[in-house]
Amino acid sequence: MEPTELPPQRPIRSFVLRQGRLSGAQARAHHDLLPRYGISFSNQVLDLDAAFGRRAPKILEIGFGMGETTAEIAAAHPENDYLGIEVHTPGVGSLLKRIGERGLANLRLIQHDAVEVLRCMIAPATLDGVHLFFPDPWPKKRHHKRRLVQPDFVALLASRLRPGGYVHMATDWQEYAEQMLAVLSVEPMLENTAAGYAPRPDYRPQTKFEARGLKLGHGVWDIVFMKKQ
Repeated sequence: MEPTELPPQRPIRSFVLRQGRLSGAQARAHHDLLPRYGISFSNQVLDLDAAFGRRAPKILEIGFGMGETTAEIAAAHPENDYLGIEVHTPGVGSLLKRIGERGLANLRLIQHDAVEVLRCMIAPATLDGVHLFFPDPWPKKRHHKRRLVQPDFVALLASRLRPGGYVHMATDWQEYAEQMLAVLSVEPMLENTAAGYAPRPDYRPQTKFEARGLKLGHGVWDIVFMKKQ
């Protein structure tokens, strides 16, 4: 009797592709500006310097949402290049609109799954930093397996950092912050830059949502680790 061939297992996704409402301005920006500032997913390693047309520190942001923080950071630090990854079209359109309005030449976007981008397109030891701000906390215990911050993912991130490069995570869910800190702390390629949680670095602007939450007594936790030299 021939052995039964099992179907390939689908990877657990850390996101759900929601349709979302795409405004007219976002749709126009997505159509007009994605060819200029977007990078298509590929199974080949991306030449980051060629993508930006210069040699400069390269910072990756995973899951930039509607792009407000990403645009603020890129505008404040023109000396760095920022590569943003997001799966949701309204967010991509929103950030492209900000890029066009502010003339941000140091931003590029990939609309794809971040884990696949890291595995296929980012060469080892090429990133100077990684930002992961307020990822989906998947608060129900049965959904914790969907959380992005897991040991395998952190090991992949660390492998893509240059020695001395950093990974900066932030969350407003204390239990997820505890998981982030625990997972990062046991990754042998990384070391904490603080004794536990870090003060919010000046380069990460405080969002209106975050400020409102802090006024209500909600916490926000920043975690910054560095790749060992």
